[in-house]
Amino acid sequence: MPVFTDQTGKTITIHHPPGKIISLVPSQTELLYDLGHDKEVVGITKFCVHPESWFRHKTRIGGTKQINTGLIRECKPDLILANKEENVKEQVEALAKEFPVWTSDVRDLPSALDMITQVGLLTGKEPVASNLVAQISKNFSRLGTPDSELPAPISRLRTIYLIWKDPYMTAGGDTFIHAMLEAAGFQNIYAGQTRYPEITLDQIKEDRPELLLLSSEPFPFKQKHIDELQPDLPGTRILLVDGEMFSWYGSRLLYAPAYFYELSRQVADTL
Repeated sequence: MPVFTDQTGKTITIHHPPGKIISLVPSQTELLYDLGHDKEVVGITKFCVHPESWFRHKTRIGGTKQINTGLIRECKPDLILANKEENVKEQVEALAKEFPVWTSDVRDLPSALDMITQVGLLTGKEPVASNLVAQISKNFSRLGTPDSELPAPISRLRTIYLIWKDPYMTAGGDTFIHAMLEAAGFQNIYAGQTRYPEITLDQIKEDRPELLLLSSEPFPFKQKHIDELQPDLPGTRILLVDGEMFSWYGSRLLYAPAYFYELSRQVADTL
């Protein structure tokens, strides 16, 4: 049986191509669908909302942080796809004692493209994965170039991106969200910090961001939160943004450059 090395350096041996796959990661679940899989995927998480047909009909084996080991055993997977950040290390290690677990570690666009390539190899969909990587690379390469259909219409605004409330949490410079903020043309004020630091409203006021982005996930920011924050930040443009475009690192990356361009245009129209 073939041996594969995951993005954390661990090796697994699997039946190839695997006939039963479980995904513990929403963006990788969507990737499996776009690679052309269907019946091979026997289990997903309750947060794997794309595609909707899978969300409605596939077996849900818990959440990304709380998996149901009993259900996973019932599925008898040949392969489990996990992620270093989104899943709990101890849970992944426990699963790896019983099943082949391939773990991704995605921090930026290159590692996301490598993940897509590797999942294609793992699951016998190399040509589809190669085409997907080529199209995503092309779309990002066109973003912000002078002769592009997707130019960056504004200069790099000093930006804070919030992922959580009570406490407020933002994205540091070693996250995939940071890489997408950079690609979108925004300057992440917290680029010098790591992971997802907690910040206070007083800190935000002191930082005086030109732009404050409120993500739709994991905390579902709404218009009411803009209304709450705006009086304390009169000089800051506050916008709701699609968190999937900034944090999903699978096939949804196909659409991220066009979204970033439209977001930039939206910001520019209000300056």
